Amino acid sequence: METKSKNLTIKIGEINTLEVMRDTDYGYFLEAKDADEVLLPNVYVMEDEMPMGSLIDVFVYTDSEDRPVATTKMPYAKLGEFGYFTVVDYKQYGAFVNWGLPKDLFVPLSQQKEHFTIGKKYLLRVCLDEQTNRLFATQKIGKYLNRDMKGLHQNKVLEAIVLATTPLGFKVIADDQYEGMLFTNEIFQKLRIGDKKKVYIKNVRKDFKLDLSLQPIGKQAKIGELEGMVLQLLKESEGSLPFTYKSDANEIKKVFGMSKKNFKATLTILIDNQEIILSDTSITLV
Repeated sequence: METKSKNLTIKIGEINTLEVMRDTDYGYFLEAKDADEVLLPNVYVMEDEMPMGSLIDVFVYTDSEDRPVATTKMPYAKLGEFGYFTVVDYKQYGAFVNWGLPKDLFVPLSQQKEHFTIGKKYLLRVCLDEQTNRLFATQKIGKYLNRDMKGLHQNKVLEAIVLATTPLGFKVIADDQYEGMLFTNEIFQKLRIGDKKKVYIKNVRKDFKLDLSLQPIGKQAKIGELEGMVLQLLKESEGSLPFTYKSDANEIKKVFGMSKKNFKATLTILIDNQEIILSDTSITLV
């Protein structure tokens, strides 16, 4: 069992492991090793699970008066991460987006590449103004992208969020730091801006960008090719086909060109990845 380690300092915009130190009318005060404290408001206090002296994980940000405050709720994205946020308010000096916490996240006018519209979603990076200790979001992500390609290689698995569509395919941000591309002719599922996907490095380019794939490359690609084949056939059949785990092996071979064993294994992976739904009579694209 992993033992929790108390934060040395309280870090804004991150998950902190802090010690429950004292109870007040307003909530619990939590402490880091350097004796700095932050309030966990009563609404988040669970006395049975937070005895005095215990270590708990909380997210720390600043309240409407710019004071650090802790919460057990987690935002859609933390400091240094990308998220797809809905604009909930717009002022002359900037926009406010819903990021899953009571206080909305501010996007200064200077950090917008276009005029934001209330109700519309934008892909943004969560940042920290080190002078004010305030969190904000930016649409201008270029300076945050990593150009150091050390340690990256073909088939390395990364987590990516879809940034934009292009004539070639989908531009993504991988591991919150690398710019990459998924090519249309290699995609066998529906993708939307804001979608988060596991991707495989196909090629590390000299322009500090990555060619990526949703399936493994080379010798590791067999099962990925089978997944792509099933998804492509579903796509061509208006999203549904009358096949299940119990379908006849000869019919599976005829339609999908694979053995029943491989077909069942492929369906299981696609179900686990939430890419298809299996009913008693058919498989359907999500």
